[in-house]
Amino acid sequence: MLVPSRSVATRLTVAFAFSVGLFLTSALLAQPPAGNLVAARAAMAIGLNAMQQGDLAQAKLNFERVVKLAPQIEPGHAALGSVLLALSEYDSAERELESAHRLDPQDLAVDLNFGRALTALGRYSQAIDSFRLCLNAPSPLALSPEETLAYAIALSATGQRTAALDLLQHAIVATPDSAPLNDGLGTLLAQSGQFDNALPYFQHAVDIDPKMALAQLHLASALMALNRPDDAIAPAKSAAVALPNSFQAQLQLGRALSAMHRDSEALTCLHRAADLRASGQSADALYALALAMQASGDAKGSLPIFAEALADNKGRDSFTQGSLNRGSALTNYALARVQTGDAAGALPLYQQALAAGPDSVTLREDFGASYLQMAEIDHAIEQFKAGLLIEPDNAHLHYDLGLAYKLKDNLDAAVPEFERSAALDPTLPDPAYTLGVIYMQQAHYPEAILNLKRVTALEPANGDAWALLGTVLKDSGNAPAAIDALQHAIQLQPELPNLHIQLAALVAQQGDTAKAAAERKIAAALSKAVLNNQRAQFALRSGRALLEQNKLEDAVFQLNAALKADPSLNEVHTLLAEAYDRQGKSAEAALERKQADENGSNTKSP
Repeated sequence: MLVPSRSVATRLTVAFAFSVGLFLTSALLAQPPAGNLVAARAAMAIGLNAMQQGDLAQAKLNFERVVKLAPQIEPGHAALGSVLLALSEYDSAERELESAHRLDPQDLAVDLNFGRALTALGRYSQAIDSFRLCLNAPSPLALSPEETLAYAIALSATGQRTAALDLLQHAIVATPDSAPLNDGLGTLLAQSGQFDNALPYFQHAVDIDPKMALAQLHLASALMALNRPDDAIAPAKSAAVALPNSFQAQLQLGRALSAMHRDSEALTCLHRAADLRASGQSADALYALALAMQASGDAKGSLPIFAEALADNKGRDSFTQGSLNRGSALTNYALARVQTGDAAGALPLYQQALAAGPDSVTLREDFGASYLQMAEIDHAIEQFKAGLLIEPDNAHLHYDLGLAYKLKDNLDAAVPEFERSAALDPTLPDPAYTLGVIYMQQAHYPEAILNLKRVTALEPANGDAWALLGTVLKDSGNAPAAIDALQHAIQLQPELPNLHIQLAALVAQQGDTAKAAAERKIAAALSKAVLNNQRAQFALRSGRALLEQNKLEDAVFQLNAALKADPSLNEVHTLLAEAYDRQGKSAEAALERKQADENGSNTKSP
């Protein structure tokens, strides 16, 4: 719903009318002690001056003194109520303004402030009565932008949305450059789902007052609702800077960054939002937070947020009409469980999602994937088939079903599913790759080559596909094409010895002995490097364990063996320095530390 304005603008006309004559007249009626009267007048003057200077705390102290000294004088209560309203101390403001109204029912400025206080307290029907009392008076006061906004909030909250829209639209015609009014109208439109219509008003509010944090936040939220996260980042960042302890500001910035795949930055904001969430936070906002955390790679962190959102899904945020879709939320919660390796915990959540509805392809696909993770293949097949009943031409589900059949070694059922998936969506590389593997294993080389070429066309940087294609082309007798495919694979994965070995054999068949020798030499060097690294890792682990047992001589021997096998293992120098220190060999220890420091960023460890 519309958010009450926190502007410090309040009606002070009554307080400024606190003339000597008015005060004396009231004093005669109330008969306060003369000393109190003089002191009250002095405190009133100081309070008014402080409020004009923006020192609300000082104004409050002096107005409280006025009320204490002259409790039956209306202007004191009016002034104190106005400053309490400016300080957002709505309960206290409501009490003082009610006292002022009781003492002088004709003071319309008090009634307008009273209406604002009642709106802020959520007592909307009473607020409307107070505003209408002013508007229907013989000489009504014109509403300020803040009073107009409060009145519109009360109208909207009591179901009078059309009246609220008319009120704000007419007010903007009269005061087009009021940031609060533009922001208020934009918010009311956004609450009705009219984000396109709301956007210009939010943008105008920000243009008028770039420091208006709520307008920046509302602009960012509307842009996110319109799927424009890139544009939302700037206003969301402005809101988050101005409101560092605002859950919504951190949430919207985190969501925008997450949508733009700036995950590290997003998680910083999202974790901050998670820390700021209050016990009464709306389910919609919590769900948005959980989804963004999940999308940015923190599935584990999203789990408690999903749980909170689902504990009570009746909450609504300021831009959402209707409560959380429980079925969708349960599906995503279950997916987060699967992503953290807890497929067993996901299964009952998927069952609840099915019961909550609606049934969907996404639900069935995710449900089946969790069964696959549990190696319950028949249940997975059941879910994938159920999904295909909803959407028979879903390429992903046909692939999933084929994979499940393949895991049961039922290739007769699996291959048609993969073929169907590839035909339905030729842009998917996985069905073609899997078919390439199956056909290669069955020695159906033409079919394998066709599918693997499709993969390399879709994913030119897929080194595994190029390597597999090279192998199949070699086995099919097409050496020139196999050489070309293997060279592509080597460009992408130059560290794999077996690729160089295959290429060496092929170019040797073509009579290029020099090229073959060069490739064998590369393969040998890579193989040696792999072997040396394996030896080095074994020696390093042994040396580390021996050092922990304080077997210093044996530890030094193993650590030196690790360095001999792979000099790039920087951790070895650090461990050797520690071993030498324990042996009292300070010079050797110093040399090892120096070597470790020189290696610096080239540290390599298991």
